[in-house]
Amino acid sequence: MEYCYDCTRHPHSFECGMALLNYNAAARASMAAVKYNNRREYLDFYAAAMGARMTGRVRSWKAQVLVPVPIHPARRRKRGFNQAQELARRLSGIWGIPVDSRLLVRTRKTAPQRDLDPAQRLKNLQEAFAVAPGRGADVESVILVDDIYTTGSTVEACTRVLKAAGVRRVYFVAVCIGKGR
Repeated sequence: MEYCYDCTRHPHSFECGMALLNYNAAARASMAAVKYNNRREYLDFYAAAMGARMTGRVRSWKAQVLVPVPIHPARRRKRGFNQAQELARRLSGIWGIPVDSRLLVRTRKTAPQRDLDPAQRLKNLQEAFAVAPGRGADVESVILVDDIYTTGSTVEACTRVLKAAGVRRVYFVAVCIGKGR
């Protein structure tokens, strides 16, 4: 197993995760096109590539659901969609794992993570996520789905609230992974 820079230096609450690409200039431009120019068709390519590369490992996790990292409703209205949810839907079709877009909710609007250093990212995400009332205890294993894993702050914040609600194992998949902290 290969570990990213971040995971070799910092402990995390999630079990493990995978990303398709390194977050370089080309990946940055592509992800920006998805988020800000509505190029959702790029997610078709990424989901197919993730399916081809990750299926064996994902199946070994025995996850019950894919959980897209939620965005704030105001951001969703502005963009018209949540890129993590769109990616999760595509991956669900490949892996046969249902998507649960209601398990995890965004409780407050935060500053965009791309503008923050690692310490600011963690602080920015405090109390930004919650498990929907009455949910979580019946779910043993989930895979968080996001577009970009940079420092792990978002995945860590989501994992902590999921585990506090009773989820036992949390994994993640992302299109891109950055250099970490």
